[in-house]
Amino acid sequence: MGGFVLDFLGTPDVGPVLFFGLTLASFVTAFIGVFTGTAGGVILLALMAMVMPPTVLVPVHTFVQLGSSISRTLILRQYVMRGIVLPFIAGAALGAFIGAKTFVSLPTSWLLTIIGFFILLVTWMPSLGRIGAEKGRFAVLGFVATFMGVFVSAVGTFLSPFIASAAPDRRNHVATQGILMIFVHLLKLLAFSFIGFTIWPYAPLIAAMIATGVFGNWLGEVALNRTTEQRYRMVLKIFLTLLALQLLYRAARDAGIF
Repeated sequence: MGGFVLDFLGTPDVGPVLFFGLTLASFVTAFIGVFTGTAGGVILLALMAMVMPPTVLVPVHTFVQLGSSISRTLILRQYVMRGIVLPFIAGAALGAFIGAKTFVSLPTSWLLTIIGFFILLVTWMPSLGRIGAEKGRFAVLGFVATFMGVFVSAVGTFLSPFIASAAPDRRNHVATQGILMIFVHLLKLLAFSFIGFTIWPYAPLIAAMIATGVFGNWLGEVALNRTTEQRYRMVLKIFLTLLALQLLYRAARDAGIF
């Protein structure tokens, strides 16, 4: 992280400027995450990746996103599509177990390419997001999302187009994504505990980022209720498309094409 480091509030390698900068980033990205139904976690991950080592980045990001997902779900709890939650959890548990014991064999560039193209297909061809029986589809999604999440952390973008295809209303989308991501994050943290990561030195930073994220979620919910369904769906498609293109660009760069 270089330069001026004070271990603010005992947080390793995190000075006061970085500490408050990350808490502000948590607020802004939480707002974006509620209003678009996605993107917030990915943007926060990208910002944190600029200032935190990879071994710390994914567990800390997971804790922060867990807090954000819990508050988001509580705010919109009446809109959760409960029928898909249990099948998703079953698949997610298997994904976390295998993910904790597996090294990623595919190069990062291939993984990013697959995810990027898949998001574009499901976003612009929504019928693909409704293939197969709903419970079976979400069991498979739970497995894939949690397995990937152990390595790449922010998988809400991957899930979002599938949830959007099943959701009759924008609030159903945001609430259901929130509760599904709670279980993804909890199972990932269980996997990290088996790996042996210790989170306690980062507890002050995590607590502050969760607190500002809760406020961002509340403001995002206010904005969500004031927009129209048509406008929400268009904003969601634009965000997902931009994120997918960014993943494809990173994949090409990692492969040495650019």
